[in-house]
Amino acid sequence: MAKDKTPATPAGERIAKVMARAGLCSRREAERWIEAGRVELNGKKLETPACVVGPDDRIVVDGKPLPGKEPTRLWRYNKPTGLVTSHKDPEGRPTVFDALPPYLPRVISVGRLDLTSEGLLLLTNDGALARALELPSTGWTRKYRVRVHGNFDPEILKKLANGVTIDGVRYGAIDAVFENRTGYNAWLSVSIKEGKNREVRRVMEHIGLDVNRLIRVAYGPFQLGHLERGEVEEVKPKSLRDQVGHLLV
Repeated sequence: MAKDKTPATPAGERIAKVMARAGLCSRREAERWIEAGRVELNGKKLETPACVVGPDDRIVVDGKPLPGKEPTRLWRYNKPTGLVTSHKDPEGRPTVFDALPPYLPRVISVGRLDLTSEGLLLLTNDGALARALELPSTGWTRKYRVRVHGNFDPEILKKLANGVTIDGVRYGAIDAVFENRTGYNAWLSVSIKEGKNREVRRVMEHIGLDVNRLIRVAYGPFQLGHLERGEVEEVKPKSLRDQVGHLLV
């Protein structure tokens, strides 16, 4: 019988994933840190993130040993308007992470909400989980309540179910439903799966609607619920395992 010549798969994990699992940063940030020369592996400066490491490898970031992997945790946060979803803002604007309670560990956001958007923002100490939950392939729906200004025929919303291309960018199917009208404003319920940058605002503008309030009320199985503005609440471990256990590998 001929021997199997299939090359063996290297033991271990990509170093960026290991750094993300330690809650230090996201996988993308880890790759940038490596390229910037901030990471050493076994006493030597690492020059590329294309590196697999095992439990016996010694990783040092900014002169400090990589902390051990913490248990994966997830929080729901009701983001107010006026906060940037970034750890540092070049314009000096207040950030989500500046506003979080001091007792939280270092956390990473699952996706973003722009400056003037509000509502549910998921936070985790596991960068690899954050990345997995952001991927369209995960199949999670993001749901929003959207207030738009002006008169329009609600029938126009049905056309969004087939997706739309704006300035060369393709946006997938969008479920948009008219809820009610108050004066010159109307409330819509909008659901998307991709979550491209400013997707809801750009699509609404494309069909002639001006968004003056946007509230995310759900991200996959996690709901905004009755969280007060600025309040943060940890997802219970059992619920976390039930909802994302298949991603915690």
